Amino acid sequence: MRGPLGPVIGKYPSSSGDVNGQNGNDIIKHNRKCRDVAFLVVFIAFWVAMIVNSSFGFNQGNPLRLSYGLDYKGNVCGDRHADRDLHELELRYWLNPNQVYQTGLKESKFQLSNARSICLLDCPIPSEDSLNWVCDYPEGDIHLSMDDWIDRNYDYFADLTPILRNSSLQLQGPCYPVIFPSVNVYWTCQFIARASNVSLKHWEQMGGVKVIEDIAIDKSIHKSINSRSSVLKRYVADVGKSWPVLLVCGGFLPLFLSVIWLLMIRHFVTGMPWITVVVFNVLIVSVTMFYYLKAGWIGNDAISPIIGEHDPYYHVSARELNHLHAAAVFMTVIMIVSCLSSIAIIRRILMATSVLKVAAKVIGEVHALIIFPVIPYAILAIFYMFWLSAALHLFSSGNVVQNDCGANCCAYDLKMMKLSCNSCCGYNVKYTSHIAASILFHLFGGYWATQFFIASSSTVIAGSVASYYWARGETSTEIPLLPVFSSMKRLARYSLGSIALGSLVVSFVESIRFILESLRRKLKLVNPNNGSWIGKVVYQTSQGCLRCIGYVIKSVNRNAYIMIAITGKNFFKASEIATELIMSNILRIGKVNVIGDVILFLGKLCVSLTSALFAFLMLDTHKYKSAHNKISSPLFPVLVCWGFGYIVATLFFGVVEMSIDTIILSFCQDSDEHQGTAQYAPPLLIETLNDQNEMQRLTQ
Repeated sequence: MRGPLGPVIGKYPSSSGDVNGQNGNDIIKHNRKCRDVAFLVVFIAFWVAMIVNSSFGFNQGNPLRLSYGLDYKGNVCGDRHADRDLHELELRYWLNPNQVYQTGLKESKFQLSNARSICLLDCPIPSEDSLNWVCDYPEGDIHLSMDDWIDRNYDYFADLTPILRNSSLQLQGPCYPVIFPSVNVYWTCQFIARASNVSLKHWEQMGGVKVIEDIAIDKSIHKSINSRSSVLKRYVADVGKSWPVLLVCGGFLPLFLSVIWLLMIRHFVTGMPWITVVVFNVLIVSVTMFYYLKAGWIGNDAISPIIGEHDPYYHVSARELNHLHAAAVFMTVIMIVSCLSSIAIIRRILMATSVLKVAAKVIGEVHALIIFPVIPYAILAIFYMFWLSAALHLFSSGNVVQNDCGANCCAYDLKMMKLSCNSCCGYNVKYTSHIAASILFHLFGGYWATQFFIASSSTVIAGSVASYYWARGETSTEIPLLPVFSSMKRLARYSLGSIALGSLVVSFVESIRFILESLRRKLKLVNPNNGSWIGKVVYQTSQGCLRCIGYVIKSVNRNAYIMIAITGKNFFKASEIATELIMSNILRIGKVNVIGDVILFLGKLCVSLTSALFAFLMLDTHKYKSAHNKISSPLFPVLVCWGFGYIVATLFFGVVEMSIDTIILSFCQDSDEHQGTAQYAPPLLIETLNDQNEMQRLTQ
């Protein structure tokens, strides 16, 4: 059974032997000791492993691989550190159209990655009166610089010897005819399966081998561009390209908005719940409309996979557009549910106003609470810069190796000055299972670190507010001069292990949900038709249970952090005390706590939705619609800004959230220890919770 907390809060033997607690400086400070040290050691070891894991990514990764392809030498297009300086040559072009056609045949084992490709500045187009050529990089007996080769439109066919010309007419290089027009689709020249009659006629007159004209040429490249792995790589690359948007909309903007919201809570608490609900509905509608715009359902501003100028009558489908359609439908459902829910809680807003007044009083008395979240914000900002950079390198890590295709093909090697039929296979980035494990480890580490810093911030705030409560809500000498820094000192000295444990529990539950969802998707891909209704019910039930468990754990953790700040107990003991307090007073505080949490949740969404809205606006500029900065879709950058905005808002809104929870838990304990009459409660809290008419109205 839990005993009274009086001995550790307000009435405990101080170091000077003051049993009656008259020494005011000992309200929160008591004989503590380090708790859950083993988990702190695990957390530190995990950080060391994160650094080692990230160093592997920085060593093996190249973010350019996420956007650009490989040429016939294994170089990444656009890479200035390749064998040749390719920083201007970002587009991948397939030289041999017959090889591309062969990869499009169902019975063929020849892969598109083995077709001969080269990096170019732009996609070549057939000539209107002659035959254009694209030749291999100049080397060997071809004495041209790369700049001269580019200036000559990659064509030195006229300088070839008769033997090399004959080899080129056999589609064995070093020069290849430009017969099909092509268009730049995500830095890949996609063939249009309509051969130029003029170029084809010149090719046949020169005695070239038959070039097959078939729709398979178009489909083969399109299938490669639209593969799931290629789309995922582009999404990750979009995050890297839009780093200025992440900095502004995911960092500075939510910081500014969160501080403004806290100041308004402090000085305009009566109107803030109403303002929050109205602004939330306006923002959710605005963001939904932007999804409609980018999905092409409103206006003519839908995303296009084609980069640069092109025939307006030529259209290319892309998975990214389908994903935006799904996102628009999802946001429509969320918008409808949110608007209806807002209407439903209108009658309860007055209840939220009452409890927010208490938090505003605390913020007014403990001024450092408004400034304190800047500290964990700065730490998280530095961490995310490192974490995102490491993530980009991990996703692009791997070794470039030549394929073992066993294909019967030949290509002229200018360097060796002979026709080579043994090394015509292309190159690929080889991914191993340990790379996938490294990525999952990195994602889990990012989530755990985020939960850890948020929990640390919440515990510091709880300790500061507890000092305020147990000093009877007055700025007297019983409150430490700097309660926030005193709380930080207690956390750093005694309770970091408990915080590491609590954040690990949340991260573990969320990871299980993620793994189950991944398994479900894989099973669906393996056997899409074998989905019995029993299996679906079991899966949905398990997912629902995990969501409920996750919500309960987060709620229990939050209250456990409060008791850790007050009592200095270990995580599980603090959770037990907090749960018992809540359950014994659930009818008294339940509705007040829930409606207050709803308003705070809407406030966090207002900040994150504003971040998403401004991210849409910044990504809609010319910079991110053309050239090498073009993003494939605003979906991932907007979601990342949304997530960062929500995390920043959680840090700052935690001041109000933890103030309310700490005051209420302290009030419950105070009442329990004094036969139902709180002795330490501030007058405003007593007016809010202990007034009989108010309590009667709240519990109806």
